Amino acid sequence: MGSFALLEKALHMQALVLDVDGILSDGFVTFTNTSDEIKNFDIRDGLGMKLIQSIGMKVIIITGRKSNIVDKRMSDLGVDLVFQGREDKGTALREACAQLNLLPEDCLYMGDDWPDLSAFALAGMKITVPNGHVELRRRADLVTVAYGGRGAVREVCDMLLHAKGEYENTLEKFLNPPH
Repeated sequence: MGSFALLEKALHMQALVLDVDGILSDGFVTFTNTSDEIKNFDIRDGLGMKLIQSIGMKVIIITGRKSNIVDKRMSDLGVDLVFQGREDKGTALREACAQLNLLPEDCLYMGDDWPDLSAFALAGMKITVPNGHVELRRRADLVTVAYGGRGAVREVCDMLLHAKGEYENTLEKFLNPPH
């Protein structure tokens, strides 16, 4: 998809829907000796999520795993909806849309592996990461330059800000903060 067509499609997106492992994290799950789970999140992704929320977009999380870490991080970021333990991501996407009065075609979905395919089939825009499974890369409107857990979500948030004509206005708030 050409960059103009991509931005035109992104202009109409009202929600960013994200998988966690492989998108917001690097896809590795680390356990300590006490069975505590460790996940790494890129701070730039979190800021990107907050920036698109500041222009009125919704952020939704749909993940197959359950983790207190995800609850904590998404609560800190003020994410609109979090669905954990959901392998049926297409159904979860429909439920999220119903709760937020959106249509699936209003949603940009980011995923990286087969469990994301049912949501990919419904979403208005589909994005994956360079190390996403070939079946998602084949179906994606865009494959990010950055890897999951390494700024891929921020890359997409910046693209959304550009598409909606809000990038410069949003940047200006950081260049000239109110006194």
